[in-house]
Amino acid sequence: MPDPTIREFPAHSIGGGLALLLGLIGLLLGIGGLITGITLANHGSEAAGVPLLIVGILVAIGAFFAMCGLNTVAPGEARVVQLFGRYTGTIRTDGLRWVNPLTSREKISTRVRNHETAVLKVNDAYGNPVELAAVVVWKVEDTAQATFEVDDFLEFVSTQTEAAVRHIAIEYPYDAHDEGDLSLRGNAEEVTEKLAVELHARVEAAGVHIVESRFTHLAYAPEIASAMLQRQQAGAVVAARRLIVDGAVGMVEDAMARIAEQGIVELDQDRKAAMVSNLMVVLCGDRSAQPVINTGTLYQ
Repeated sequence: MPDPTIREFPAHSIGGGLALLLGLIGLLLGIGGLITGITLANHGSEAAGVPLLIVGILVAIGAFFAMCGLNTVAPGEARVVQLFGRYTGTIRTDGLRWVNPLTSREKISTRVRNHETAVLKVNDAYGNPVELAAVVVWKVEDTAQATFEVDDFLEFVSTQTEAAVRHIAIEYPYDAHDEGDLSLRGNAEEVTEKLAVELHARVEAAGVHIVESRFTHLAYAPEIASAMLQRQQAGAVVAARRLIVDGAVGMVEDAMARIAEQGIVELDQDRKAAMVSNLMVVLCGDRSAQPVINTGTLYQ
């Protein structure tokens, strides 16, 4: 984004209470002079009444015009002040303030806002179509940049948020095939941090500060959701089988070691292999083992 050409600075303003009081006094004086001038003119004192009438009108108009410089600024709001198209500062002090009545004042909210994107359909790093949506918490930090650097800062934030979400989605896969790689589903915290960094870089020109960003929706597209679900289920089954086999091998090792240590029975290599096979079948099988009673000798 280009570097900003204008920065926010405080506008010259005074407390509105004193300005309001002076304006009311001037308005009352003008009205009083107008009434007195009319009264004197009606009683034949036109030489004194007409000038007083003119002065009263001018004072009343001047007081009313000066009171047009009064502004009420609520908490969480700011007023961008311009004089004949030139930026003259921003009023952030809440309450009643007075500025040059010839200036124009544009109200901008500085409160924290939420923007939630629609559900976007994009391809991830592996080319799989995925659906995702994000919510961004932001606020206006520099009112001058928000007013003069972009045409519409609300639309600008919305467009740049969608662009950042799409860019993050194509940079990472939904599920990583290799351990240690970042993925949208498995590393949500790291990915959202990268999303916040990219969003900040994109909207900084508009004087916007990103408070937080989060994914609110993340899923495979409907056309591949069933296939990817089968893949996830297969991966879960393989992981479970691997855990069962690891546990069974450890149990068989312990059993063989205890038999040899305590001298319960002497087994040759063939019978050891048969015992290991039987134990692995019992421990790794999906169903309960059916015992077979051998009535003969060990070798028959």
